[in-house]
Amino acid sequence: MLRNFMKRPEAGAFAAFVITYLFFALATPGTGFVSVNGTAGWLNLAAELGIVAIPVGLLMISGEFDLSIGSTVGASSMILALGTNQYGLPIWPMVFLALAAGAAIGLANGLAVVKTKLPSFIVTLATNFIVIGATMGISRLIANVTSSSIVASDSAKFVFAARWGQANISILWWLLVAFIGYRILSRSIFGNWIYATGGNLDAARGAGVPVQRVKISLFIATGLAAALVGILQGVQWNSGNATYGMGFVFQAPIVVVIGGVLLTGGYGSVTGIVLGTALFGVISSGIFYTGWNTDWIQLFLGLLLAAAVLANNYVRRLALSSK
Repeated sequence: MLRNFMKRPEAGAFAAFVITYLFFALATPGTGFVSVNGTAGWLNLAAELGIVAIPVGLLMISGEFDLSIGSTVGASSMILALGTNQYGLPIWPMVFLALAAGAAIGLANGLAVVKTKLPSFIVTLATNFIVIGATMGISRLIANVTSSSIVASDSAKFVFAARWGQANISILWWLLVAFIGYRILSRSIFGNWIYATGGNLDAARGAGVPVQRVKISLFIATGLAAALVGILQGVQWNSGNATYGMGFVFQAPIVVVIGGVLLTGGYGSVTGIVLGTALFGVISSGIFYTGWNTDWIQLFLGLLLAAAVLANNYVRRLALSSK
C-alpha cells in the first residue's frame, strides 16, 4: 500500500504538508495556530492562490505555462472599480464583463501559442506586461488613477466577500474549483486528452486528440480563474488595483510543482495541487505565528520547490518502473 501511495503524484505534497503543519503546530504552542481562527487564516491565504493554481496546474499537465494570471487579476478588479465608481454602473454587469475580459485574455494566449508555436512561457510573459500596461494606461486616461474604490451591492458582497468568523467565502470558491478540476481531470475524456497532450503531443495528435482545442480551452480557464480572483479581492477589499495578483505569477506554478505536477507535462493531479496550495498557506501563516521575519517564507518555498522537483522525478520513475 505504501509503495502504491508513493506512486501517486500527490504523495510528496501530502508528506510535506503533514510534516510542515506538525512543525508549526509544535513550534507555536498557545499562539492559536491550530485553533479554528488560525486554520481559517491559512485557508484564506491558500484559497485565492488555489483558485488560480488549479487551472494553471491543468495547463501545465498539458505541457504549457500561463504567466499572465497576475495582470488578469488586477485588470478584472479595475474593471469593477472603473465601472461601478467612475461610471456608476451596477456591479453585476461589470462582474460578467470582468470574467469575459479574463476569458478573452486566455483565448488570446491560447491562439497565440497554438498558431505561432512559440513557447507559452514567452507568450504569456509578454501578455502579462501588455495587460498590466494597458490596465494602468487606460485607468490613467479614464480616472487618472491606477487604483479605485468599488461600489458593491449586498448580493455581490455575499457571493464574493461573505465571512463566517475569520473564514472567507473564497475558501468555498476554492473547493468548488477543486471539485470541478478533479471531475474534469480524473473523470472525463477531456482529462485523458490533457494527460495525452502533455505526455506526448505527436502521439496524442496522431490518436485524434484535438490538442489545439485542449490547450486553448485550458488557457481560457486560467483567464477565467484569474478574473474570478480579481473580483473576489476587489469586492472583499472594496477597491481595484492594477497590481493585484502579481505575486501569483510565480507562486501558482511553484505550488503546482510542489503538488506533484511535472514541469515537462503529462503527470499530476488536482489533489496534489490542492495540497501544494494548502502547504503555501500553512507556511505563510505559520511563520507569522512564530514571530519570525516573513522573508523566511521565500526560503521555505525555494527549498520545497527544489525538493518537489527531485521528488516528482523519483515518483515518476518509480511509477514507470512498475509498468
